[in-house]
Amino acid sequence: MSAMLVALAAGGCSLSGQFDSVFGSNSDVTGSITPPPGSKDADELPPAADLAFARAAVKEVLARGGKDSSQPWENPATGARGTVTPIAQAYANGAQTCHDFLASYVNGPKEAWLKGEACRPHKGAWEVRSMKPWKRS
Repeated sequence: MSAMLVALAAGGCSLSGQFDSVFGSNSDVTGSITPPPGSKDADELPPAADLAFARAAVKEVLARGGKDSSQPWENPATGARGTVTPIAQAYANGAQTCHDFLASYVNGPKEAWLKGEACRPHKGAWEVRSMKPWKRS
């Protein structure tokens, strides 16, 4: 019995390499959407030129309406891209209707999430009121 345990224990090392090749190693490195805590990038907005494309996508997806919709955006000049997704339901704010949204931002190795609010007069066009870095709580 003890010889069998020794054989299994010794064989376990060689088997782990086989399992890693099939299931992936636990040493695999994966990317993260948000910068590490305390990172300077966590509080910075992307460049204004990229945000202009994201804002246009916000206006488009909200004007289209519909539930569970997203709108991709891309700045061909910088290579930045992302997606805008309305969250929750639209709500009244005085004489305006407002809607919250999340926007992703990817440019090379830099990735971030932004949270914002867009509002419109009852018969007007959507305007982005705020857009700031979103941190998980």
